[in-house]
Amino acid sequence: MSGAMRGAMGISEVPRSKIGDIGRIAFGDPAIVNLAFGESDYPPPAAATAALVAAVAAGETFYVDSRGKPALRAGLASYLSGLHRLPVDEGRIVVTASGMAAIAVAFAALVRAGDRVVIHEPEWPNLAAAALARGAELVRFGLDEDGAGGFRLDLARLETVLVGARVFCLNSPNNPTGWMASDAEIAAVVALCRRLGVWLLSDEVYSRLTFDGAAAAPSVLDHAGPDDCVMVANSVSKTWAMTGFRVGWLVVPARVRDALGELTEVTHSTVAPYSQAAALAALGCEAFVADFRAFCAEGRGIVLEGLAGLNRVRLQAPAASFYAFARIEGVADSLALARRLAVDHKVAVAPGVAFGAAGEGYLRLCFAQSPAKLALAVERLRRGLALLT
Repeated sequence: MSGAMRGAMGISEVPRSKIGDIGRIAFGDPAIVNLAFGESDYPPPAAATAALVAAVAAGETFYVDSRGKPALRAGLASYLSGLHRLPVDEGRIVVTASGMAAIAVAFAALVRAGDRVVIHEPEWPNLAAAALARGAELVRFGLDEDGAGGFRLDLARLETVLVGARVFCLNSPNNPTGWMASDAEIAAVVALCRRLGVWLLSDEVYSRLTFDGAAAAPSVLDHAGPDDCVMVANSVSKTWAMTGFRVGWLVVPARVRDALGELTEVTHSTVAPYSQAAALAALGCEAFVADFRAFCAEGRGIVLEGLAGLNRVRLQAPAASFYAFARIEGVADSLALARRLAVDHKVAVAPGVAFGAAGEGYLRLCFAQSPAKLALAVERLRRGLALLT
């Protein structure tokens, strides 16, 4: 078998997105209300949009430092240092072309074929796919159901699967479940990875979207020092509703920052300077963050109230993120159910199986949507679920 053929087979092993399956149905029918994707219809900060336009008008359309523009790196360092318990130096920051790009760059730095990567599930599917694309041996570690529609992390069981692993991927606040690790759990995970010599890759893109009154969710940055084997990924996409701007970042040990900059060079060259200008402006929009969080909280209430009382639906209020992850009792094929809801009832939701075997029997709804849109979607969803036999 040729090397080209072996490479093609490797590519084919990356699983197809089941969220994309539902998305294609939704894109083909404008009558469908789409809650399947992790994207809000809330407009981004006006200051960010204005900064982008001004940067383009000023001719900021050329290559820049592959590690990110110095002004944005400094802005991120100040923002993160003010938000978390431990300071974050500019020398630890690499700007990437989205949160997904941050994860891909981290895996490119850390993972070689055959390395064990542990991911807890239900999981955002792109995380596992990115690890598989690097040739990783993927180990899925299931969060435990708590009996009330929520989830919890079993630290003792986690320790057993981390022995011999290269990387542990933590996603808190979690997509799709809305689960959020406590500060004590985060501290325990950092200590465990440190003791076992396992790199910790923490995806914290929903860190500001919490519903407990805190400014941010507990973070690895509250506990990991600058020399720990830790990488923290984040982006502007969720906190500031800026999915199309494509700016993310990594916080890494200072000793590897410049090497990570070289990896961004061979991954996506640089991040558009006008998008970086928008990201820098967004960092100063704290009033926007509070308003968007309140918008998401209203959406969460609409979904919880709208699905209440359905006998086969078990749903706990998510602690964070902007997703509801509803258990549909007796459903063994969530993809088929999601297709039926889209085609017959004109409402698109993500099938739980898209987030790993532990997600089967669930549906994920994005509630970061306008109240009118959500009310219509929930009415259609309620009607469709009530017809289940």
